[in-house]
Amino acid sequence: MEEKKDKETKSIAKNRRAFFEYEILERFEAGIELSGTEVRSLRENNCQLTDAFALIRGGEVWIHNVHIAPFSQGNIANLNPDRKRKLLMHKKEIRYLHAQVKEKGMAIVPLEMYFKQNGLVKVELALARGKKIYDKRESMKQRDSKLEIERALKERSNNKKEI
Repeated sequence: MEEKKDKETKSIAKNRRAFFEYEILERFEAGIELSGTEVRSLRENNCQLTDAFALIRGGEVWIHNVHIAPFSQGNIANLNPDRKRKLLMHKKEIRYLHAQVKEKGMAIVPLEMYFKQNGLVKVELALARGKKIYDKRESMKQRDSKLEIERALKERSNNKKEI
């Protein structure tokens, strides 16, 4: 499924820190309400999702701490780069997320922002549970062991080519 997604979309920003800080349980796709200059700024890849999070208020999903830099060619139409933005989702999904977030330790975290093939900006949200310190250490160990295995395999294949 990931390969199909890459062909249809152009990534703007990814939140790699979220995979380290949280255990990802479910993923959702949501639209986002933007102004014209914000979309133009996104086309220049001026976006940061590092400390972003989403909250449900009044039956609507709002994304906070997403920094979309002002458009370089913009004028007074540029809005506050750190304002909260409304996410567009089905009511059924919002109700489901709201019920899950009431549970202790659950959060809604944006993982990626991207352009669909038709030019719409989408945000990939995740229902996530915060990791404990020992979980973070475990994920670091797994990543390190995976890198060592890849290096060994690469070195082994290079040695075979030389012979």
